[in-house]
Amino acid sequence: MRTATSIEASGGDWMETVQFAVEAEKLGLDICWVAEAWGSDAPAPLAFLAARTDRMLLGSGVMQLGVRTPVATAQAAITLSQLSQGRFLLGLGPSGPQVIEGLHGVPFARPVVRMRETVEIVRSAVAGEKISYAGQHFTIPLPGGQGKPMRLSARSEHDIPIYLAALSPALLRLTGKIADGWLGTSFVPEGAAEAYFAHLDAGLAETGRSRADLDVCQGAEVAFAGDEDELRDMLAERKKKLAFSLGGMGAGTTNFYNNAYSRQGWAVTAAEVQQRWQAGDRAGAVELVTDEMVLGTTLLGTEDMVRERLRTWRDAGVNTVRFYPAGDTLDARLATLGRAIELAREAG
Repeated sequence: MRTATSIEASGGDWMETVQFAVEAEKLGLDICWVAEAWGSDAPAPLAFLAARTDRMLLGSGVMQLGVRTPVATAQAAITLSQLSQGRFLLGLGPSGPQVIEGLHGVPFARPVVRMRETVEIVRSAVAGEKISYAGQHFTIPLPGGQGKPMRLSARSEHDIPIYLAALSPALLRLTGKIADGWLGTSFVPEGAAEAYFAHLDAGLAETGRSRADLDVCQGAEVAFAGDEDELRDMLAERKKKLAFSLGGMGAGTTNFYNNAYSRQGWAVTAAEVQQRWQAGDRAGAVELVTDEMVLGTTLLGTEDMVRERLRTWRDAGVNTVRFYPAGDTLDARLATLGRAIELAREAG
């Protein structure tokens, strides 16, 4: 398995975050993804990292639909690919209504259509074609205006693989159909065949492709516990984070994380957690989250537990494992990441 991590330039010490990425490359990390949520953007930090690193791939994990036009996304992708000398991976994701509508004031409707059309326009622009597009969501040039089809003056000298962040069945199918890779989360390998891969494989089959044509990149927090007491404390803290994901992420009727857990065997619990969280009973929501739910979607435990879990991920079909290393200091996070990379190599 290839190894990856994800960073975000929001809050904290940004130069320490850069140092983490630089040191991670020295540890042998294959990919560094830069997140874009409701803090910093992704392209600016990626450009900075392109100048500070030499070997590892750099990806947007993810650039949000609705924040930029498809052509602006293509311009950023070409620029980053050139700056990094071909090391850039374009990760795209729909985000959710709270961020897209609540923060950016852009309709969230029809994310699957918007994703498909964005990818088609980006690939046309990257290929140096004149951009003329008539879709359900985008029409370029603008009808009734004075504009005519144009091509970008910038040229991409390198291939730009496109990864899609997907959790819903429809977007998973689209990922299998048009993407080079899948950026996933909330991944339970024991339930992945039905919850995820059935939809990805259906999309792959539509275009005559197989699983070998898609990089399956899954992410999870990794932390090593010395004994059962330490593991128990870890689980207690992670239950709070999971309760927020199930109850507070997205909107009351649109929570892709809640839906993903529901499809993997926790529908009743996920619904109850969301209900309590939305009602303001945060402590009650946390109490409903089980150890099994946390361990099923993370890489927490003793070294032997994490080693075995990585083998399970590999056997389930994961090609690239994206680590979120725990640690209170930079050195601690790097130590966790370094050991996790070694275990992934053993499993790979």
